[in-house]
Amino acid sequence: MTIQISPSLLSADFADLGGAARSVPGADWLHVDVMDNHFVPNLTIGLPVVEALAKTVTQPLDCHLMIDDPDRWAPAYAEAGAASVTFHVEAARAPVRLARELHAAGARAGIALRPATPVEPYAELLPELDLLLVMTVEPGFGGQQFLDLCLPKIRRARELVAASGAQVWLQVDGGVSSETIGRCAEAGADVFVAGSAVFGAEDPDAAVTGLRELAHAACEH
Repeated sequence: MTIQISPSLLSADFADLGGAARSVPGADWLHVDVMDNHFVPNLTIGLPVVEALAKTVTQPLDCHLMIDDPDRWAPAYAEAGAASVTFHVEAARAPVRLARELHAAGARAGIALRPATPVEPYAELLPELDLLLVMTVEPGFGGQQFLDLCLPKIRRARELVAASGAQVWLQVDGGVSSETIGRCAEAGADVFVAGSAVFGAEDPDAAVTGLRELAHAACEH
């Protein structure tokens, strides 16, 4: 299992997102949280910022859309340069069609599940996807405490991915830190979104390296 770390720019300095990207050269991805103040009670950045970032950063952009009507808006993020676009299945009307549209626009396609959303109803979608995101906090704000009650869901998601035979990455997002990443990796996650654990550290790139090492160690046990 290849471990990937995707630092969340939600915890970076919004006045210097380019500088934040340069501070984590060892990151596999840059996670961009797009919130519309409708699907979640917060407003962050949107299409113009993603387009600007795609032109200036070296890491691929991993866009997590916490927005209403992703069927309408998500393909534009792929066209703006996002290498991976994840939409919430709770908000999508036609997730298979949307995933195919994202692929047609040149991006990887993922679905995200809120903590209370079960994974089993979406098992049949897995062959259409590249990524399954299990939220380990309620989406909307950074810096929340990790919800251990999501660990069985991560394990179940890993079982369903294995049974599907599809090449789907299993991502976790929310409260991922040096204290929690091992439990997530042990449960079967292989892509980790970390915000304050990276950008709140004195050396963000060293934090990325440390998180990767902890995840690898947990997988080997």
